[in-house]
Amino acid sequence: MPMTKILSFLNRSIKYTLVTLLGVAISWSAMAVLPLAAIAQNQVGTLYTTSLPTLPNSSTTEVTQKASIDSLQRNSSFVTAAVNRVGSAVVRIDTERTITRTVDPFFDDPFFRRFFGDEFSMPRGPQQGLMKGQGSGFIIDKNGVILTNAHVVDQADKVTVTLKDGRTFAGKVQGVDEVTDLAVVKIDPKGKILPVAPLGDSSTVQVGDWAIAVGNPLGLDNTVTLGIVSTLKRPSVEVGVPDKRLDFIQTDAAINPGNSGGPLLNGSGEVIGINTAIRAGAMGIGFAIPIDKAKQISAQLARGETVAHPYIGIQMVTLTPELAKENNNDPNSPITVPEISGVLVMGILPNTPAAQSGLRRGDVIVEIDDRPVTNATVLQNIVENSRIGQTLKLTIQRGNQTQQVGIQTGQLQS
Repeated sequence: MPMTKILSFLNRSIKYTLVTLLGVAISWSAMAVLPLAAIAQNQVGTLYTTSLPTLPNSSTTEVTQKASIDSLQRNSSFVTAAVNRVGSAVVRIDTERTITRTVDPFFDDPFFRRFFGDEFSMPRGPQQGLMKGQGSGFIIDKNGVILTNAHVVDQADKVTVTLKDGRTFAGKVQGVDEVTDLAVVKIDPKGKILPVAPLGDSSTVQVGDWAIAVGNPLGLDNTVTLGIVSTLKRPSVEVGVPDKRLDFIQTDAAINPGNSGGPLLNGSGEVIGINTAIRAGAMGIGFAIPIDKAKQISAQLARGETVAHPYIGIQMVTLTPELAKENNNDPNSPITVPEISGVLVMGILPNTPAAQSGLRRGDVIVEIDDRPVTNATVLQNIVENSRIGQTLKLTIQRGNQTQQVGIQTGQLQS
């Protein structure tokens, strides 16, 4: 059979097969873009051996079936499903705070007024202004309990909560814990049904898991970003917030100002963290408080109780034999330290348990209650997990001597 007839036959077969499979009329001019040579080289099989369902030719069912396929395509994203599960429980939090500014006396100086006139003089006395802020949060209880960051509602005089559906409520700050940067806000649903975000288990999160950040960054409501969990248990001191006691979830999902307090979701749409920090100058690095930490203290905050944070009052740094040797070889070093592994005391804060215990700058803590201490994070976790007023037995290396020091923990003040 001549080649021209073969190609003509193939063209007619392809058109018939595609119309039969797709149930829609296909313009033959659209088929013309397919190289006939490629068709002759058995590329046809790739066109009609796909997993597309066979639809009836009936025009009555065509629209219904096509709509069904479109619906499946729209809902095929796990991100869409996750956000749909939680999105309505994510809220925007607007705050207002009255601040007082002191006017520079220079503007009220008679010399200034003589040269520039009274129109340039400033009103006498302190001046008040209104500072506004915005962040995110999410509802964790049908009675109107909302979880957010402490810095979102810090010293706010007025809190307004806006739901995704447009409903607005006056919010009341029930409790704040600055050490963990967590806060609970309460709204009165007045008998109305509120959506609630499902809480996950951050202890099961693994590096490489999907991470979905939801919130209102830069005032842009209901924004979603996607990334992965980059690392776990990132100490707050490494992030640049040494005044906090947290091990963050690090993610490359974009977290911008206004995202703070919003949820970080896993691929199933469960909250695994609270978006809380972005590192200045960093690209693609965000941090979230593990949801398990929030679970531990949210009930206390909702009751307005103070969260206990034991402390001993030292400035410290992880010490290794290599760092100690480098320090000791420096003729300008103010102290000589033992060339061992442990936690070096860099300073003692006044009026603290450490100051009362007799600890000194240059001491190296190697054990607490007979538990080895190899770095500053381990020491902080041991102290954090102790009780207020509990006496901890520290084994320290002071010069060439090993000593025991007892320290009674106190309550860390915000």
